[in-house]
Amino acid sequence: MQDHRDTVALITGGAQGLGLAVARRLVAEGCRQVALVGRSEVKGAAGVDALRALGAEAVFIAADLGDVAGARGMVDQAVARFGRVTALVNAAAATDRGSILDTSPEAWDNLMAINARGPFFALQRFAQSAIAGGHPASAVNILSMVVHCGQSFLAPYSASKAALANVTKNAAQALRGHRIRVNGINCGWMDTPGEDETQRKYHGAEDGWLEAAEAAQPMGMLVKPDHVAGLVSYMLSPASGVMTGALVDFDQNVAGAYPE
Repeated sequence: MQDHRDTVALITGGAQGLGLAVARRLVAEGCRQVALVGRSEVKGAAGVDALRALGAEAVFIAADLGDVAGARGMVDQAVARFGRVTALVNAAAATDRGSILDTSPEAWDNLMAINARGPFFALQRFAQSAIAGGHPASAVNILSMVVHCGQSFLAPYSASKAALANVTKNAAQALRGHRIRVNGINCGWMDTPGEDETQRKYHGAEDGWLEAAEAAQPMGMLVKPDHVAGLVSYMLSPASGVMTGALVDFDQNVAGAYPE
C-alpha cells in the first residue's frame, strides 16, 4: 500500500477502465480529492458516485483531449476546485484503426491530437501549476506496447503513442529541477470496457471473444486494470523516490523476443 494522503489527482479517461481503476486505487490508499476527466457525463457521474462512496471528494470534468483548450482547461478547473493538483494520469486515448496504406490525414490528425498533443498540453499546464504553487508533483502517461512497433492496422495509433513516449522522457528531463517527476507505462492488451467496444466495432468480435483471447495468452489472461493501477499508484507516490523518465513495459509478451 502506498501513502496518498497528500495526493490530489487528475485522471483523464477516469470514468471507466484503467482510469477508474487508478482512481479507486488512489482513494483506497488515502487520496481524498480526485477529478475524473472524460466525455461521457453518464459514465463520469457513475465514477464520481463510486469514489464518493469510498469517502473521496470527487468531481467529473467534461473535456475533449483533442482540444488544446480542453486539455489545459481541465487542469485549471481541478486547481480551482481543490487548490492544487499533485498527480496527473493521462489515461485517455483514441484507438481508431489504420495502416500505412489506408490511414487518412484526418484520422492521423485525430489520433495525434487526442493521444499526443492533448496529453502534452495537459502536462504543460499541470507542471506550470505545480511550479507556481511551489510544490512537487508526479505524472504518469499511459502508453502501449505498440511504441515498439505495433500491428500493421495500428499505424497512426502506434505513432501517437511513440510520440507520447518521447514527451514523457523529454518532460522528465525538463521538469526534474522543479521536483516534478514524469513516468510512463507501456501497457499490453488490456481487458477494459473500451477494448470490448473496440473488438466489436473493428474486428467483428462477439460474446465470448475475451475468454478465447485469454485462453491463447501465455499467462491465461489479458492485462488487468487493477494490476496496472498498482504500478501507477507506486509511480505517483513518494515511495518511488527520484524515479523519473522511466518507461515500463507491462505485458506478458517481451518486446524484441522471437519464437523459440
